[in-house]
Amino acid sequence: MRIPTMLAMVAMLVADVAFAHGATVTEAAPGLLKRAGITPDAATATAQAKFPKGKIESAEIEEENGKLLYSFDIETPGKSGIDEVNVDAHTGKVLGVAHETPRQQAKEKAEETTKP
Repeated sequence: MRIPTMLAMVAMLVADVAFAHGATVTEAAPGLLKRAGITPDAATATAQAKFPKGKIESAEIEEENGKLLYSFDIETPGKSGIDEVNVDAHTGKVLGVAHETPRQQAKEKAEETTKP
């Protein structure tokens, strides 16, 4: 098999995986995706690997404490709340995983709506 054919097959596989996850990464500020070292699809696959049975509810690229990162909220069947996975947008490494209860989610949402 020729290399270009193999690369095309790999690209299709990655696209299929991203489509299956159904995650569209939004930018917290314009231009953040251009600064990332890894693609949204690669970050999505990394986050999904932490919770393979979960469904990505939201995905965002943002700058937090001077770090550019992808943030994913994942809902897992049979588990209340969500799990947040943060992926370094330059290296693709998982920076952190945290579980948020429904109460914590409501508090976070309220804080976001009151920000100027």
